[in-house]
Amino acid sequence: MTTCPSAFRFALAAAIAFAAAGAAHADDASPWSNDSRSSVRLLAGANASGQTLLQAGVEMKLLSGWHTYWRYPGDSGVPPRFDFSGSDNLKSAKVLYPAPQLHSDEAGQTIGYEGSVVFPVEVTPKDPGKPVALKLKVDYAVCEKLCVPAEGSASLALAPGASAQDATVKAAFAGVPQHVDAAASGLTAKRVGGGAKPLVMIDLPAPANVPVSIFVEGPTAEWALPIPKAAQGAPAGRRHFSFELDGLPPGVDPNKGPFELTFTVVEGQRAYEVTTRLD
Repeated sequence: MTTCPSAFRFALAAAIAFAAAGAAHADDASPWSNDSRSSVRLLAGANASGQTLLQAGVEMKLLSGWHTYWRYPGDSGVPPRFDFSGSDNLKSAKVLYPAPQLHSDEAGQTIGYEGSVVFPVEVTPKDPGKPVALKLKVDYAVCEKLCVPAEGSASLALAPGASAQDATVKAAFAGVPQHVDAAASGLTAKRVGGGAKPLVMIDLPAPANVPVSIFVEGPTAEWALPIPKAAQGAPAGRRHFSFELDGLPPGVDPNKGPFELTFTVVEGQRAYEVTTRLD
């Protein structure tokens, strides 16, 4: 049996093209770094040649019933720690946090994610004309009834071109709460009374019959403020929440100020972030 040279060349070219496409697809995501209860990998977004800000993502997958933490964990837990120091041609990598969920159990309330989450990453190369060899080490915790530490590592080259993971990466960026000016948001926070733990009342606009969660962070990571709880008395079209001004760093008087507080509001499928001054 003989083979036509032109048919052979066509088949060979098709095989090479298929292999190249498979390799390109594989480069859109790193292999999974597996822990006993979770897995981590890096994703590449679609990035243009010479782009000064590249898009990537850290995907975390958890076993059913387990959750991990937001940048502020709440009553207990630890936030994830992302380390990109081993990367090549990397000026900076800024990890962003999608809107979190509130978890309640017998141990208290925590803030984080269930099932899976993609943390979007803004990657700035040293030389935009060259690929970035992104190398990640991440320490985090996963919790069911008990919390256990976990770690992962991943490597991925960010080069110009399309990515099969671009839609996933873009969705992760879209899930990050957008910063809104305090005046435009309509959110206000006021200290009520005094004492060792003054009460802070929050008033904000919110549509009826939509679940609303709100989280508060202090001006530095040393602050560990309680999770605000829903309060009664709000007029139609608004919601009230309150929390005690507790968990301040040593030496900070809760009755003085002003303090810059950041509120993250999750309102159904919408999420936004407001920084306001507590006088």
